[in-house]
Amino acid sequence: MEILWVLMALVMLGFVVLPFVRRSRAGIQQVSPGDPDAADPANYGFVRQEALDIRMPGPDQDLLDVLDVVQRSQDYRAASQLLVGTEKDGERRWQRVQAFAGAASLELRQRPGGVSESPGGQWLRVWRTEAPKDAGGAAVHAEFLVQQAWRTSTPGTDEFRIIMEEARSACGEAALLSPGDPVPYIVELSVARGLAYSQPEFEQLWLKILDRAPDHMGAHLAALHYWCEKWHGSRELAMSFAEAAAARAPQGSLLAAMPLFAVFEHLPEVNLVSGFYQSEVVTKAVHGALFAVHAARPDDPMLAHVRHLLIFFLVRSERWAEAMNQLVHVDGHVGALPWTLTADPAAEFAIYRALAVAGYEANGGSPATLLR
Repeated sequence: MEILWVLMALVMLGFVVLPFVRRSRAGIQQVSPGDPDAADPANYGFVRQEALDIRMPGPDQDLLDVLDVVQRSQDYRAASQLLVGTEKDGERRWQRVQAFAGAASLELRQRPGGVSESPGGQWLRVWRTEAPKDAGGAAVHAEFLVQQAWRTSTPGTDEFRIIMEEARSACGEAALLSPGDPVPYIVELSVARGLAYSQPEFEQLWLKILDRAPDHMGAHLAALHYWCEKWHGSRELAMSFAEAAAARAPQGSLLAAMPLFAVFEHLPEVNLVSGFYQSEVVTKAVHGALFAVHAARPDDPMLAHVRHLLIFFLVRSERWAEAMNQLVHVDGHVGALPWTLTADPAAEFAIYRALAVAGYEANGGSPATLLR
């Protein structure tokens, strides 16, 4: 056990000093941050770490503008109008519902309220009170409850179950207000995981989503969690689910990248196997994701999610040039896996970006040779 703790400490120490690296004929070397030969991501026009946006995986200026208006004015109407104008079965509606719910949840955490102060996220409460038949508001409220359950309580406790049961009721209400909309059922996927739906119950819920949006990438990612080993499935069930989705993916669909997400969900906590990231299972999943990215529409809202996960695997696989090609498309936004699983997503992303730059330069690359 002591040896294991030492190895883990060395790994953590490596992540602290890895940003200070440079290229050389011998490969990547650690140097002091002031070394003139240190690899500098700024040479590639990359955004400074402190300016990285941790809210979203990629740009959505309409959403950012509306969020700004809502949070400054505490008036929900701009959010309602944006959701009304967002197609029901598309990926963007699901992302925007998550963003509004997350904003309200964060406000409440920052300002829980008291005798002389109203609680944060009050605009969402007013939204539900003044417009109870607004389908967008109902979906945001359901997602808000789900996020509150995961953030403020522990799975398995009475408090967690009470909030999740309320979220399940909210999902049902949102579904009634918007027939044909998959979002309330996608929200319920997280409820199903938290409340441990049986597999037949979960599959019934999943069929409702497939009837409405069979190629919805966000829904597939949410469902994948249920089938993972750490929740209610296994490594085999999760991979089977992901591979089945990839096999039936239509041309241009990012569902071909699903196996990479399944691999990520089952990474060993401490990897002591040399060459794991060059193994057949990882290489096959990476190639599937690269194919999906190449074939996808440039404006696909889920494209940034796949690119971010690819950066993680390509850096770990020491495929520096390919990692750089993904970085130029997503740099500036880091609100995606795997960065959001860490305490400081911007710092984690910056570490991998620095490694990619150093590895790229160690193999002859430069800003002039990087394709954009």
